[in-house]
Amino acid sequence: MNQNEALALLGRYYAAFNAGDNEAMLACLTEDVAHDINQGARQIGKEAFRQFLAHMDRCYRERLEDIVLMADDQGERGAAEFTVHGQYLATDEGLPEAKGQSYVLPAGAFFSFRDGLIARVGVYYNLADWMHQVGA
Repeated sequence: MNQNEALALLGRYYAAFNAGDNEAMLACLTEDVAHDINQGARQIGKEAFRQFLAHMDRCYRERLEDIVLMADDQGERGAAEFTVHGQYLATDEGLPEAKGQSYVLPAGAFFSFRDGLIARVGVYYNLADWMHQVGA
């Protein structure tokens, strides 16, 4: 995989995210994808990622704007920076009560690639800022 292929893959991944197309997002991942959840544990596998997406769809409605994609020259690692525009729909365990609050957060993600797919993804944002925005 080269840099352009890595950037194209990330472009498809984020286009699928903004379209709400979970299956298209999953098609960008290896079967054993490592998913590092912000402030949480690492999950392994496409099925765990599918469950994570279902949970997110239940609790949040999000779209990403101002997406900037980056990849190294060899197409082995990549990153993205973006702004999350969201609405908190249903109370997530251990977090404040959801009342439809809106939020806007800067965020970033890091990726590793293998065999033309995403093998690792980690998304990072400021949880304290999110908590403040939803009224915690």
